[in-house]
Parts: sequence; structure tokens; C-alpha cells
Amino acid sequence: MCLLGIHYLKFFSTFRACLTQFSLWQGLAPDTLWQQLTNSGFAHLIAQLWWGGWHFVGYVLLPCLFIRFVLRRPLLDFGLGPGDVRRHWAGYLLLLSPILGFVILVSFRPDFSQHYPFYRLAGRSWFDLLAWELIYLSQFIFLEFFFRGFMLQSLRPAFGVNAIFVMCLPYLMIHFSKPWLEATGAILFGLFLGVLAMRSRSIWGGVMVHAGVALS
Repeated sequence: MCLLGIHYLKFFSTFRACLTQFSLWQGLAPDTLWQQLTNSGFAHLIAQLWWGGWHFVGYVLLPCLFIRFVLRRPLLDFGLGPGDVRRHWAGYLLLLSPILGFVILVSFRPDFSQHYPFYRLAGRSWFDLLAWELIYLSQFIFLEFFFRGFMLQSLRPAFGVNAIFVMCLPYLMIHFSKPWLEATGAILFGLFLGVLAMRSRSIWGGVMVHAGVALS
């Protein structure tokens, strides 16, 4: 349900449809709120905040409520602590290095240049750039908590190390809309991050790897 909600609610079209509905509820013309945002110059940045907000709800808020009221376990059991990341820093660095090379190579492909960056006004000002990077990097923290924290550690008691493979399936599925090379690479990427998160009992190494890729 978390992934389903994110998939359909995160889009720009959903954001604009909600603005239209809010305008109608207030007895205004359908495009009134959208025009106000457009006139402010920050309509698309706020749409990215909408995108990031739904990732927070689906990846963090709902899982935390499930942990608190259903599993009744401490949040630190789900990778939020430092764990043994220091002991496995070499593994994360080994994972990050070839990925950065891959990102540089594929960045010249037309399918990647059409898909990224998500927010194309980031170069307009320092505010746009920093606000977008904050939203984008936060989304990676949310994602790592859901897949390498909540999902992996919830399944671990029943499946043991096989929880990694179970986690990798939905992780791959969220990449289906992305360029095929990225979606294919997500199989090994998710597997390696799962192994490292299982051994370190922390999500922060994965956050570091994702942040390195995002900032590149």
C-alpha cells in the first residue's frame, strides 16, 4: 500500500488536480491556486516538495506507525542507528566507485538526459539548487529507511538472509519507469546494499552511497 500510494500520488498531475479541487471548494475558478503559484515563480519547486512529501508519508510515516503500533519495536532496530557502518566502509566505497563511473558514462545518453534532472530549474538560483538538493537527498533517506531498514529488518526474523532477495523485488519495481540501464542496475545495487545493511544493521551507509550518486 505504501508503494502504491507513492506511485499514484507523487506526480505533478496529481498535485495540480488537488489544487484545482481546492480552488473549486473555495468557490474559485479551477486554475486560481495554480495561477497564484505560477505567478510566484515557485510552482514547480513546490510540486517537487509535494513529490518528496509523499515519499516521506509512504516510506517513513506509515512504516513508523506500523513499527510503533503493530510490531511494537524500537525504531533503532530498523537501521536508524550507526550500527557497524564503520566496519563496512570499504564495502560501501567499493560499491560507490563503479557506480559513479557508470553515472558519468550514462549521463551522455539521451534517455538519461531526458529523464534527469527531475527539477530543471535548479540552476535558476542558489535557493532553487539548495532547496531541490535537500528534497532529493531527503528522499534517499526515506527510501533507504523503507527498503534497507523497515522492510529488511521486519522480514529478517522470518526469512533470515533471504529477506534481502524479498526486499530487492519491490526495490527493482520502483525503477521500472526509469531508463533501462538504471532499472537493470538496480538489481545488483539493491542486492549489495541489502547485504551491507544486513551486516551493518544500519541504513546510513546506503544513504551515503545514494547521496554520492545524486550529487554527481
